Amino acid sequence: MTSALPFDDFRNLLAALPPADAAAETKVRALFAKADKPRNSLGRIEDIAAWLAAWSGRAPPAVTRPLVAIFAGNHGVTRHGISPRPVAATANAVELCAAGGAAVNQICIANDLGLKVFDLALHIPTADITEEAALDERGCAATMAFGMEAIAGGTDLLCLGDLGVGNSTIAAALFAALFGGKGADWVGPGSGADAMMQARKAEAVDAAIAFHGRSLRDPLEALRRVGGREFAAITGAILAARMQKIPVLLDGVAAIAAAAVLHAANPAALEHCLLAGLSPEPAYIRAAERLGLRPLLNLGMSHDEGAGAALAAGLVKAAALTSSGMAAAVRV
Repeated sequence: MTSALPFDDFRNLLAALPPADAAAETKVRALFAKADKPRNSLGRIEDIAAWLAAWSGRAPPAVTRPLVAIFAGNHGVTRHGISPRPVAATANAVELCAAGGAAVNQICIANDLGLKVFDLALHIPTADITEEAALDERGCAATMAFGMEAIAGGTDLLCLGDLGVGNSTIAAALFAALFGGKGADWVGPGSGADAMMQARKAEAVDAAIAFHGRSLRDPLEALRRVGGREFAAITGAILAARMQKIPVLLDGVAAIAAAAVLHAANPAALEHCLLAGLSPEPAYIRAAERLGLRPLLNLGMSHDEGAGAALAAGLVKAAALTSSGMAAAVRV
């Protein structure tokens, strides 16, 4: 970070987002139009390939170094009994991924995807958002910067997921801050909360919104006050991918909430993103609609942790190969 105020660098980036490569998109659509097939017969496959070209600048597009990045964080708000899982379950899930035993590991193997899992100080949960800010500005900005480093090793398709006990409540608080409404409008069962637990989740969201008040009108302030580390890191990763012309697949309620922060700051900030799948979590569906994100898959999966993004990456890879293969046939 180079400015005196930690968020200033991110505000500057959000004000100078690079546009899509319209020429690359046009070329891919022209290649499909010339191919020996009925017009638009491949449906969304053609749209995906055109999107990939527009945001990578390659026509026809190619996906050779796809990466699934999963960010894990813990939250102080869990002390209010808002999750049926213990806080230790976050670290256990990270360890399972590291050992190769999670669902996302198997899907990454099937689709030949790279996988990175980031432990964001799991031993130090963020502050309880009902009575103080989750993070200070410097800590939030540093976590966003850390998230930006997810692409440092090089990738041409970034797939984002999350791990974090209680993060559906945090997402609900961000949705309420950014879109309006009460906690009851945005909470859901998450990882299996019953009606009484969902009521506690709604109460926690309402308490957080009341406590932080007008400060939540600034999207980045909302992120640091009622968000969490995985939310901040995903926000940074999405922004870094845009600056480096890397297409993004979003998966999970934390990724959608992080995307909502960027969208609130600049409505054009998500044009390089596609939604991997549709979760049955009510807030996920409503937020996706508000952001104009149409899912690639609808498999009824509530198992976030990057699994949906890894599955959707296989579809994106197929779209890229379809585009390049048909382009070769046209040239012949």
